[in-house]
Amino acid sequence: MSNAIEELKKEVWGLFRDTQPVFLATLDGSKPRVRPVTLIHFDMKLWVSTGANNAKIKQIKTNGNVEFCLLLEKGENKGYVRGTGVADIVEDMETKKLLSENIPFFTEYWKDFTDPEFALLQVHVQDIEYLRPGVFDVQRFPVR
Repeated sequence: MSNAIEELKKEVWGLFRDTQPVFLATLDGSKPRVRPVTLIHFDMKLWVSTGANNAKIKQIKTNGNVEFCLLLEKGENKGYVRGTGVADIVEDMETKKLLSENIPFFTEYWKDFTDPEFALLQVHVQDIEYLRPGVFDVQRFPVR
């Protein structure tokens, strides 16, 4: 991969904080469904914690393809990072325990990592579309 793409990847991954609001799209049959969620950047991976019985879990069980959009702002300029990939429902209890201990808002929603209402998604990003705030040149690149 070219140095320019590697630098772009570094720049994009540097934009993620531990937690940030994003819009997450799933598929409900052939219809897209978009909702705000908190994207968690932990251990150089992306995660979403959610209720085990909500619509996004049911949709991901049927079709794991997802896309998120992180809005960027620099002064009065706007931009975004869009990540397209696949979400997996995490079943591994060690991973769920580790993430539950590192999600700042976890105890507001669940008693502990064994709570049957707690679901954890890992988002495996395959492609990125990046628009720097104030720039009108969209950059696209594979994450692989």
